[in-house]
Amino acid sequence: MKRIELAYQLCPQRPQQPVPQALLRNPMMDVLHAVQACGSISAAARQLGLSYRHVWGQLKEWENQLGHALLVWERGQAAQLSEFGQRLLSAERLAQARLGPQLENLRAELERAFALAFDADDQREDVLTLYASHDHALTALQDMAFSQTPRPLHLDIRFTGSVDAIRALNEGRCQLAGFHTQPFAAAGSISARTYRPLLKPGLHKIIGFARRTQGLMVHRGNPLRLHDITDVARLQARFVNRAKGTGTRLLLDELIEQAGLTTQDIDGYDREETSHGAVAHAVANGLADVGLGTEYAASLAGLGFVPLTDERYLLVCLKTALDKPSVQRLLTLLRGPQWRERMAQISGYVPDHSGEVAAMKRLLPWWST
Repeated sequence: MKRIELAYQLCPQRPQQPVPQALLRNPMMDVLHAVQACGSISAAARQLGLSYRHVWGQLKEWENQLGHALLVWERGQAAQLSEFGQRLLSAERLAQARLGPQLENLRAELERAFALAFDADDQREDVLTLYASHDHALTALQDMAFSQTPRPLHLDIRFTGSVDAIRALNEGRCQLAGFHTQPFAAAGSISARTYRPLLKPGLHKIIGFARRTQGLMVHRGNPLRLHDITDVARLQARFVNRAKGTGTRLLLDELIEQAGLTTQDIDGYDREETSHGAVAHAVANGLADVGLGTEYAASLAGLGFVPLTDERYLLVCLKTALDKPSVQRLLTLLRGPQWRERMAQISGYVPDHSGEVAAMKRLLPWWST
């Protein structure tokens, strides 16, 4: 059993990488990932900004430490990860995907702590605590808010299920909550029945954020020819689900009910992962055939994607919080062109009433007083 030591470093700014990197970096995993993507040690070295000699030496040192070959290659042929190297990389990426929400919380907390240390002024008014369903666009918003000048806006995001996020808001544990729902769900839908008791007219205000696509994350080429949840049940495809209390679990239950199925018809309904990324990696690693998630998560994991529905990702706050400077700064950011440009770079997402403060019945058509 190998021991793990965690570390972090301070950077002038968060680098914008053409290919998203792991939240918790490890030099060996970075090299293995680059070799797998590029097909050669020299190309991997160029991608990482390192010399061929350095990467070659590191690989040999790691192989000696681990007692296993990491690469299989012959001169003139593309380098490939060994079976052990593939298992090592797959296991690490799956673990990172499962821990993604916690790692993002940890990074945000460290950034906030150091920002307060660098700035002697009181920044309490520049901190917004947000409990939210896990979402990649929120992480992008967090980065953009942190880069605001002359003072950063700190989004202290705690990823949890949609239902739990609204409960946290109602219990005073945060200033904002993030949840998602189908925009045209019926008044008697599972989503409506779940969210309506948690939201009170006159007490809460809805803030538009984004629209995103959810669908089936499948192996590349969709070998099982899955097109909807009925196919998943009929073919007994191995499914991987999200945890209770998450909006995606609610969406799945909605789709099952609409198809006239029951949860017992889904092989793997009780098999759970913690985030869209973790579901995607479970499918990519062969632990499941299919899962429900975002197009963005599927693309990051190199999976195929079958779109099923669009949904609104919304923010909600207490009406009394709207006049707070930090909330006003966030609304201004969401309404600006910089945020629209950033959204255009995230596959499966489009702006949707971003920064608009609205009554519930405007952005939640199923709402009934």
